[in-house]
Amino acid sequence: MDELALLPQHGSREPLYFPAGGHQLFAWLHWPGGRHLADLGLVICKPFGYESICANRSMREFADAAAAIGVPAMRLDYAGTGNAEDLPPGSEQLSVWTQDVLAAARELQRRAGVKRVCLLGIRLGALLATLAAMQSPTVSALVLIAPVLSGRRYLRELRRVQLAASDVAVVAPTGDCAHDAAPGTFEVSGFALSAATIQALQGLDLSEPKLAPAGQILLIDRDDLPGAEDWSRSLSRLGAAVDYRVLPGIVAMVWTAPHFSSIPRAMIEATHHWLERLVRAAAPRSEPLPRRTAPAPQRRGSSSDSSASVLRLSDPGEPSPALTERPLFFAAEPMRFGILTEPPAGQARRRGVIFLNDGATYHVGANRLNVALARRWAREGYTVLRMDLAGLGESDARAGQRFDEPFPDGAIEDISTAVRYLRSSCGSSEVTLAGLCSGAYHCLRAAVDGLPVDRILLINPQNYFWKRGMTVEDLQLVEIVSAPSRYRQRMLSIRNWGKLLRGEADVRRIAWVQLNHAWLRLKVLLRDTARRLHIRLPQDLAHELEQLVGRGVQVVFVFAWGEVGLELLKMQTGSTLDKLGERCRVHIIEGADHIFSQSGPRRLLEDILSRELLVPRVVSGMARSLLAATVR
Repeated sequence: MDELALLPQHGSREPLYFPAGGHQLFAWLHWPGGRHLADLGLVICKPFGYESICANRSMREFADAAAAIGVPAMRLDYAGTGNAEDLPPGSEQLSVWTQDVLAAARELQRRAGVKRVCLLGIRLGALLATLAAMQSPTVSALVLIAPVLSGRRYLRELRRVQLAASDVAVVAPTGDCAHDAAPGTFEVSGFALSAATIQALQGLDLSEPKLAPAGQILLIDRDDLPGAEDWSRSLSRLGAAVDYRVLPGIVAMVWTAPHFSSIPRAMIEATHHWLERLVRAAAPRSEPLPRRTAPAPQRRGSSSDSSASVLRLSDPGEPSPALTERPLFFAAEPMRFGILTEPPAGQARRRGVIFLNDGATYHVGANRLNVALARRWAREGYTVLRMDLAGLGESDARAGQRFDEPFPDGAIEDISTAVRYLRSSCGSSEVTLAGLCSGAYHCLRAAVDGLPVDRILLINPQNYFWKRGMTVEDLQLVEIVSAPSRYRQRMLSIRNWGKLLRGEADVRRIAWVQLNHAWLRLKVLLRDTARRLHIRLPQDLAHELEQLVGRGVQVVFVFAWGEVGLELLKMQTGSTLDKLGERCRVHIIEGADHIFSQSGPRRLLEDILSRELLVPRVVSGMARSLLAATVR
């Protein structure tokens, strides 16, 4: 399969909400598009937390592969994840999510008319699929990829990930953001498991089964650390037809950042052929599915918009009307997707916000930050669009463009289309752009390019200029800006001097970084001198910010302490930084990492952004903001 493949060539994808118990779930249904098919449907159960963010593109490819052979496939967001409704704090997620999987199987049967269901689960999703299959005779087959078999072992793995992340995180030398989540909650990579969930996992072990969960099982073990072969033998002895494989791809799929991750082609191919054999083994259905085509861009109030699946969210115990969320295809050629969160009925809707992708993370944002803020701000009267740029998340890529490029060509055009949609179709007279990392970069570039926006909220931008043809690997600014100070600290260590004398240190690399750092400093001085002489230079961030402020655009930066983007901001704007006034403010949050993965700093970030959006405050100058707006 071609890495440049765009939308599935068979059928189309339908976003939808549906009920499960007392909450609403979100899913994508991949339709085969009119093919005759066997009486079989596929529900895809995603892994937990950051693994699900990394694997989002791969799960879409698994679903496309199933639809290509006539099997309707559903990708599921469990309660409290993705675009689904939130769970009450402290809920026992394992049981809830298992029931969510069963609800998805029933919904797939209802919509597609299939009688048999196969569950495909990855990591924790494989555990959920197995538990769900044990409770439902409808589930006749399982595809289990690197399954979690022992809850205790899985929690140990998560704790190792948490410790590894804390070792590399940049934290402030002072300050404390330790007012974290509820007692007993375990946070890893920005996602939380409740105390009740941890207790349930600690008592769960599937390694010695007493009953086969399904008659047909494709078990794909990880090639780097296989551990399910004995389990496959046990399932075979219990009467299941188990196809056990050891295949590559798990590390690149679930433990690699989305913009570097790769699709596990060998796993998808094995799953494709295995499902195909299941389809051929049963009599095909006599009637074809209705032909589904990709939906046209929706306009507010149109028939396609009113018939779209809608999520209604009310605050527990509050009598106020519910806010709504709806999936939205807001532009075609290529098709671009987003989730629109709207204020309760009858509330004024004069203002709008657009969230952009951070890196190649899809529209939920890092740690599901965009979802939390969209729902919070909609209750304050804002219409919020969480969009995917072309080639990111659920949006199609432009012809010849790769998926998952954090700096895709045409990003300004995509943002412009979204701004027009909010202004014309949603009646937003004021529009704010918000984004983290590369999303912050695109916010800035869109405003500088003259798009009609009133405010930009820039969270941890790492660069301010990007040349076409560059890749993420080319972005060496982090090392150039921050490494010299680390080198100076290491010079005080006898151990590091020993490495240098033994020839173990990369002297050429150190020299390259030092020279580039010196050159960057020199360019700052030259730019400052040129500004005093009223000489305009290319890629002048200070001039761009002056122009934005002059046009009345409010600019807000929020940085985690130690972020390279803050140093670059000061270096690339020079003395102009003190002159921009209250229309350009900077906040610094101590104890946070780049994606605000801990709940304490993340809550502070949400509060700062909400204050800036809802109650703009006057701050006397950038310099004062830099010194006084640091949040502990």
